Amino acid sequence: MSEKTLKPQVNKLLAALPASDYERLIPHLKLVPLPTRQVLYEPGEPITHVYFPQHAVISIVTSMKDGSTVEVGIVSNEGMVGIPVILGGNTTTTKAFVQVAGAGMQIDADVLRSEFNRGGAIQNLLLRYLRAIYTELTQSCACNRLHTLEERLARWLLTVSDRLESEEFPLTQEFIAQMLGVRRSGVTVAASTLSRAGMICYQRGQINILNREDLEATSCECYRVIQKEYARLLAGESAKAHRRSPHFDKAQ
Repeated sequence: MSEKTLKPQVNKLLAALPASDYERLIPHLKLVPLPTRQVLYEPGEPITHVYFPQHAVISIVTSMKDGSTVEVGIVSNEGMVGIPVILGGNTTTTKAFVQVAGAGMQIDADVLRSEFNRGGAIQNLLLRYLRAIYTELTQSCACNRLHTLEERLARWLLTVSDRLESEEFPLTQEFIAQMLGVRRSGVTVAASTLSRAGMICYQRGQINILNREDLEATSCECYRVIQKEYARLLAGESAKAHRRSPHFDKAQ
C-alpha cells in the first residue's frame, strides 16, 4: 500500500472514546494495511490481535462441511474485529477476512482484554457495540428468512456503502452470492433488476450506487433498524473524532 492509501480514516468506535482512555491505548495501536482476502483469524485458532478498521471492510463468515459459506457479520470503520477477546475467549467458530482493502488499527488481544476488564468508558462503549451487533445479527436472521433476494441485496449494498462511506466499491457477483448464501444466478437476476431500475450500475466487478433513495426504498425495513442502532451507538462521535485527530497522528 502507498503512503497515501495508509492515510487514516478515523475508526468511529475508537473516536467515541474519551480522550484519556484513547491516550492510554495509543502506545499499543499500530496502523497496518489490510489487503483484500487477508485472513485476520480462522475458526478454532487463537485470536492474537484485534482490529479497528478504517477504510476497509471485513467479512465474518461461517463455513459448512461441504465448503459453502455465508456472511454472518460485516465490520468497517464503525466497529472492531475480534469480539471473542472481550467475551472471555480467544477462539471462535467463524472466519474473518478482508473483503475490501484498506487499513486499520491493530492492537494486541491481551492488551485490549485488560483494558476492557478495567471497566469504565472502554468497557461501556464495547458493551454498547455488542448490543448493536446483536441487533444486526437478529435482524439479519429474520431478513434472510422473510425477505426477497432483491430486498436483501439492496440492504447489503447500502450497508457496504455506509461502512466504506462511498457510493462505489469493488465486488464481484460471485463474492456477493457467497456472502448472501445464495446462488450466483440469483444475484445476477437481482442485480439486473436493480440495474434496470437505475438504482445501481455493475461493471467489471465494480458496484456504483446511482440512486440511493430508490435503493433504500427497495431495501427491507432491516436496513433502517440496523442503521438506527449504530447511529445510537456512535451518537456524538463526530465531535469527539474532531477533537481526537492529533492523537491518531501519534498512533501512526
